[in-house]
Amino acid sequence: MTQPPLADAVEHDAAVAAEPSASVGARIRDLRQARGISARALAATLGISPSAVSQIERGVMQPSVSRLIAITDALGVPLVAAFDPASDRPVDPVGPSGFTLQRAGQSPDIVLDSGVSFRRLTPGSSPGVDYFESIYPPGASAHGADGLFHHEGYEVGTVVAGELTIDFEAERVILRAGDAISYPCSVPHRLHNTGGTDAVAHWLIVHA
Repeated sequence: MTQPPLADAVEHDAAVAAEPSASVGARIRDLRQARGISARALAATLGISPSAVSQIERGVMQPSVSRLIAITDALGVPLVAAFDPASDRPVDPVGPSGFTLQRAGQSPDIVLDSGVSFRRLTPGSSPGVDYFESIYPPGASAHGADGLFHHEGYEVGTVVAGELTIDFEAERVILRAGDAISYPCSVPHRLHNTGGTDAVAHWLIVHA
């Protein structure tokens, strides 16, 4: 029986380094301009000043997790679209099996305010779904010191390492390695790391 051409399939782009990504701010600017939205209009939607939008786009100020999500919601793009240009380009299937492949190192991390980093886990575009890894250093928060935030979609998360705390309006949930949680993103919440080591989690956000 003839064996499938596994070697050819799994070697796709193995020797190709990841495409260098623009800064988060430059990516936001490109997405905004491509949609014909002015910086002033985006600022009004977010409830911040046009100067703050300019500082984010120029890389002078890094957005928080909640701010980045608010920006991508306002622009009508998935969260992963802010990670790198490849996230909103179709990826050709590899071989007759029709899968897509992302090698280690081909999806760059983005570092946000408080040192929180995100990495896209989907190999190419995945309409209606954001799948990514987040790392929260000790003391890092998704949204300020006390505030809660909400956004679009339904969220499912699994903690891979460390300890991650989620505050809701009426209660607090502490997640440790192996724990999983799901909730509507419309429920006000805040993610932060009160432990002494990095908290690593994988997140799936499903958009309606």
